[in-house]
Amino acid sequence: MNISNNKLDLDFVRSQFPAFQDPLCKDWSFFENAGGSYVPKQVIDRLTNFMTSTKVQPYAEYPMSKIAGDSMDKAIELFAQIINANNKEIIIGGSTSINLYVLSNALKYSIKPGDEVIVTNQDHEANISPWRRLSEVGAIIKEWQINPITGELEIEKLESLLTDRTKIVAVTHCSNIVGTVNDLKKISKLAHEKNAIVIGDGVSYAPHGFPDVKELDVDFYTFSLYKTYGPHLALLFGKEEILKKLPNQNHKFLDGQYPYTINPGGSNHEELASLIGIHEYLMKLFNFHFNNLDISIRNKINIINNLIAKHEEEIANPILEYIHKRKDLILIGKNKIKDKNRAPTVSFTSVKKTSEEVSKILVSKKIATRNDNFYAWRCLEALNIDSSDGVVRISMVHYNSKKETELILDALSNI
Repeated sequence: MNISNNKLDLDFVRSQFPAFQDPLCKDWSFFENAGGSYVPKQVIDRLTNFMTSTKVQPYAEYPMSKIAGDSMDKAIELFAQIINANNKEIIIGGSTSINLYVLSNALKYSIKPGDEVIVTNQDHEANISPWRRLSEVGAIIKEWQINPITGELEIEKLESLLTDRTKIVAVTHCSNIVGTVNDLKKISKLAHEKNAIVIGDGVSYAPHGFPDVKELDVDFYTFSLYKTYGPHLALLFGKEEILKKLPNQNHKFLDGQYPYTINPGGSNHEELASLIGIHEYLMKLFNFHFNNLDISIRNKINIINNLIAKHEEEIANPILEYIHKRKDLILIGKNKIKDKNRAPTVSFTSVKKTSEEVSKILVSKKIATRNDNFYAWRCLEALNIDSSDGVVRISMVHYNSKKETELILDALSNI
């Protein structure tokens, strides 16, 4: 079998998502995936089953409780395999913002006055504010600024900011506005040469292909599970050798019991258990296209990532090309996806209309999208864009179709 020749079967994919058969949703083209994706039936079934049969305190010996605890543990074990981590490196919290805030509160005890922390002005605020707060304990905050014309983060600028006092580099793997996939592996290498740790924000990257955190060699990596076909939770990966040294942010009796030490209050039980459904969906997707090849979960994820990437490129590039050619529309970021250099998250503004006006026109044509700064207001201000009006953002994932691309192009042609 030539795996590289396989194409994504979109009918099969969409059949796995009940939203596409739902009366409220089915007539809409959903292009707000960067804000939160639809959920496959496997996740819904897992959530329903937990709430129906095992909504009890977990980890006791009676069957309902034992099944509940086993399901929660299984979800963590499977996601560890998906991103190439181990179970003690996975934290499931309420949101990326919460996870990073708790992490920053733990890391602040290792910061001394004069230590340096590098943040960007391209990131979502979730990966900026927690690190800027370290100035309260004497950290010097240095900003890795985007090129104000292209919106890109340039590696050379990072190299000029890194010093022997650098302790933390916080950077997005993929911008939720510019769409560019940053070279997180190279960033990690440069930071580690200065003995700094790297916190990668994968919220806008993971929906288009779950990362291999060991390959990236990041120290911490986070993404939102509600944007990767699951419930409103977020995953934080942390290297075990670092997690075990961090001061406890949880109950006193959990001292030393990482990763629970960085997860005060613990995970939402039923939603944690439902994450098994994401794994089930991905494996069903793999088995449908590749006939049950007997390889590791991580290898299957790599193959699925490539399958998804090819499809996303096909549906996004016509939109990128069209907006780029329009003189009255201003595209942010690269005008073509090639070799996964950007995500199918397309942001633009109009010369003649406000972003709000453009967004309302698209919505009137049953294209679900919106205008906003999407919590990346620093990026918009650096690009000289009014952050209150923001950009129009068309964000796609693998269940979007060529037909929906045509509907977008038709709607844009009437603006």
